[in-house]
Amino acid sequence: MDIGVNLVESYLRLAGYLTLSEFEVQGRRPDGSYETITDVDIVAVRFPGDVYFGDPHDSGGSLLLIEDPDLRLQDDCVDVIVGEVKEGEATINTGLLDHRTLHSVLQRIDWVYDEDIDVVVDGLQADGLHSSPARGGGTVRTRVVAFGQAPETSVNIITHAHIINSLLRFFDEFGEALRPLHFKEPATGLLRLLSKSGFEVEEPD
Repeated sequence: MDIGVNLVESYLRLAGYLTLSEFEVQGRRPDGSYETITDVDIVAVRFPGDVYFGDPHDSGGSLLLIEDPDLRLQDDCVDVIVGEVKEGEATINTGLLDHRTLHSVLQRIDWVYDEDIDVVVDGLQADGLHSSPARGGGTVRTRVVAFGQAPETSVNIITHAHIINSLLRFFDEFGEALRPLHFKEPATGLLRLLSKSGFEVEEPD
């Protein structure tokens, strides 16, 4: 797995998302054979509500795992991310916005939407962001997100610097709770080792 995808997936999982990484999308050629349109680096779904580490009923030992304002989570809203991970500038490949790509990805979770998937796809192609009624109530916010280098985060961009700083903060704030966990992913494992060893990682001026 690409180390950038590895880093992003670890961050999103700790933030309470269910993730699927490096998802290949196939399309049919005019001659009837199939080709790979693109690889979708990350697909993530987060249902509304706080995420706790441990038993949330144990008021003496429960820990809120994460509150990250830069994720811009909303009450009563399912957050769906279709993401592109870059080591350089945070950009979106044209293949990710292909109707076939977005439709193939979103049909895997179409049960959360109370509207046709084609409407969601059209919204993403137009604005990179679409709000839908959720099946059973509430809303679904679907967004195309570029992960990489950028001056700041936004609803459609999350920087690697923010991800690294957030992971280090999680390790610092929830060190005791996370201590029994084994971070086998190389990028996150290295950050965890640096944190446990007392190293400080800082952004350059």
